Formats: sequence, C-alpha cells, structure tokens
Amino acid sequence: MQRVLVVGNTGAGKSTLAAALADRLGAPHVEMDALWWQAGWTASDPEEFRRRLRAAIGPERWVACGNYHSHAFDLVWPRADTIVWLDLPLALVLVRLVRRTFRRIRRREQLWNGNVERWGAVFTRDSLLVWALKSHGKHRSRYPALFAGPETAHATTVRLRSPRAVQRWLAEVS
Repeated sequence: MQRVLVVGNTGAGKSTLAAALADRLGAPHVEMDALWWQAGWTASDPEEFRRRLRAAIGPERWVACGNYHSHAFDLVWPRADTIVWLDLPLALVLVRLVRRTFRRIRRREQLWNGNVERWGAVFTRDSLLVWALKSHGKHRSRYPALFAGPETAHATTVRLRSPRAVQRWLAEVS
C-alpha cells in the first residue's frame, strides 16, 4: 500500500481512518477538505483545488481522504493503489456527525484555514446533516459501479461496513 484513497459519506470517519493509516504507513495524510475550504468557508476555485491536490498526491506515498468526484476523480482514483470505502449505516453516520458537530462547536475547534463550525449552519438546508442524508444513497449506488470500472481495475478495493470491520482491517495493515 503506497497510495491510499479513503471515501465514504460525511461523518463516516474518512479523516480519522486516513490519519491513522497514514501514521501506520509513514505516509503523508492528504485531506481534500483542507485543500477545498478556504478561510470563511469559501470554496476553492476548482482549478486551484486541482493544482493543490495534484501537488499533494505527486509523491509516491500518501493517504488521501475525501470524495470530490467532480473535481478529483480523474486525479486521485487512477493513482491510488488501494481504495477504501467506508460504507457505514446511515443511522450510525448521523449519530457520529451530530456528536462531532456539537463537539466542534462547543470547543470551537478550528478546522481548515481557520474555519469553525457554527450553530446556525447546523439548521440550514446546506448543513452537513442534510448533506449526509442526500449523499448516502448516491454513494451506495455510485461506488460499486466505480469499483467495477476500468479506473480501479489496478487497485485493491476495500468496502468496510461497520466500525468493527474498520478496526479489524486497520489492525491488519502493517
């Protein structure tokens, strides 16, 4: 495993798994959200995002996390030698997302480029909770087709459906 991509729904644990895996493999952790979100929750210009992402995945070793299909698929998926899909149940993802969001707000945890989550954003149609609800089914229908496609024929694909499966798989990685 030299170049690993971790994908899945918002709140599934992509960043957590990718950070642990990067540490275990001694590889850089590339968090696509950190490349996409600029100060003030401003989205990057897509070409600037692609330039930064291309530089981040240029080395021979990395563990990247994030979906960003419309902006990153052609850059990351063909380079990855392992693609891990965190396909956790929606109810679990929502519980984790609520816990994480409230913890971040309460502690005023800084995310990428100084951004912090705010109470007002939790209750809008653009909230992460709404995003998770909308995207869960899309991921479930999209990923099996992508794993079967020519872009991933060279890669080892791993579908993890429970926290226990994630822990077992991570324990097997040396």
